[in-house]
Amino acid sequence: MNNHKVMLILIFSLCMMLSACPSVPIAPSEMDMKAKNMKPPQDKALLYIYQNDWGHGSKVSIMLDDDNRFMGQLSNHSYLVWLVNPGTHKIAVTDKDLGSKIMPIDIKAGQTYYIEQWFPRSFSNMIDLKVADKLVGLKALEESKLAMYEGIDSVLLTGGVIEKVPDAVMVSSPIKSDVDELPTFKYTPNKNAYAIVIGIESYRQKLPKADFAAHDAKIISEYLTKTMGYPEENVITLTNDRALKSDIEKYFDRWLSNNVEENGRVFIYYSGHGAPNTKNGDAYLVPYDGDPTFIAETGYPIARLYESLGKLKAKEIIVVLDSCFSGGGGRSVLAKGAKPLLITISTPSIQKNISVMSASSGDQISSAYEEKGHGLFTYFLLKGIKNENVTRPDGSIKMDDLFGYIKPQVERVARKQYNNEQTPQLIGAKKN
Repeated sequence: MNNHKVMLILIFSLCMMLSACPSVPIAPSEMDMKAKNMKPPQDKALLYIYQNDWGHGSKVSIMLDDDNRFMGQLSNHSYLVWLVNPGTHKIAVTDKDLGSKIMPIDIKAGQTYYIEQWFPRSFSNMIDLKVADKLVGLKALEESKLAMYEGIDSVLLTGGVIEKVPDAVMVSSPIKSDVDELPTFKYTPNKNAYAIVIGIESYRQKLPKADFAAHDAKIISEYLTKTMGYPEENVITLTNDRALKSDIEKYFDRWLSNNVEENGRVFIYYSGHGAPNTKNGDAYLVPYDGDPTFIAETGYPIARLYESLGKLKAKEIIVVLDSCFSGGGGRSVLAKGAKPLLITISTPSIQKNISVMSASSGDQISSAYEEKGHGLFTYFLLKGIKNENVTRPDGSIKMDDLFGYIKPQVERVARKQYNNEQTPQLIGAKKN
């Protein structure tokens, strides 16, 4: 066989091999640059895990610790980056064809670690992990691209230096639910439709997680912008450390009034913790930097939200709250040492054009629906919009019909799976 034929065969074989290699979604180059120049904070460690091996065509899933928190996927010449607390962690890699491998690693604060996921050339050990030294790890990162994963925006801050980032274990679970696939209907964009969508899963004050809240907000925003006619530039989405008290005040109190015109449509969604004021029972949303011990100073009052919305000349205003305000657990928090309250959400100035749907009554807690990767209430909210014919021809929502679907579904699942009473509430609506 002459050299020309040998070369053709080699090129063909290489092309076949590369074409058979699936790839993971890759982050934009700007994010990749930031990720490669990050510095670990003093109280946490920076952990890179990469695959720099062309020897196998597969997407490998990465898990963390005993509860197997999904951290992302790798393919050839890609990497992930996380922040982790010091201590002993377990990193697991798994592939449907090659099995899995678990590697314990002792992490020290202020350090950077490079973990290689590779494919040994033996049948007894098909997938593996190992700690690489700094020079090897840096070279591998230069040759790799950052893979996209849930929570990446929380890690990559301006300048590539980490200042305020949730722990790696704070990353939302990317459980794929049926409601994460967008509805097939798509309405004509309404230039006078505006929305503010907030999802706060982890908090600066080390409050309990509001499981799946950030993911709730992400999917709600996609429904609004990609199917329900809300222009992307008219939808503000605030998650985790982008939902400071100052951010919430700016958008609720000023941005809406500056933009919403007469006969406009407004949609407000909040997923995260609520808290009561233990002195008077008033209900508050808890921003990322909120402190339930000083809730009057650091929270955003529900009554203030209704007051701001009441000043708008919009034709329709919908408020959806996947939160609770009793302080009894779930998606609610309470000042240290205080006892849970039996309260009702205060609605002193709600206007006729406002409809408010909340996840539970004042003395109940709002649950997460773990197997679906959403808040229980939000899951059925999305499912109702997607499947139950509750939207009008112009893309607006028939709230009574939607509530009629959500309420029994949430009550049933809460009682059956969590031995808990959760009764969604609807104030206003009654529109044809």
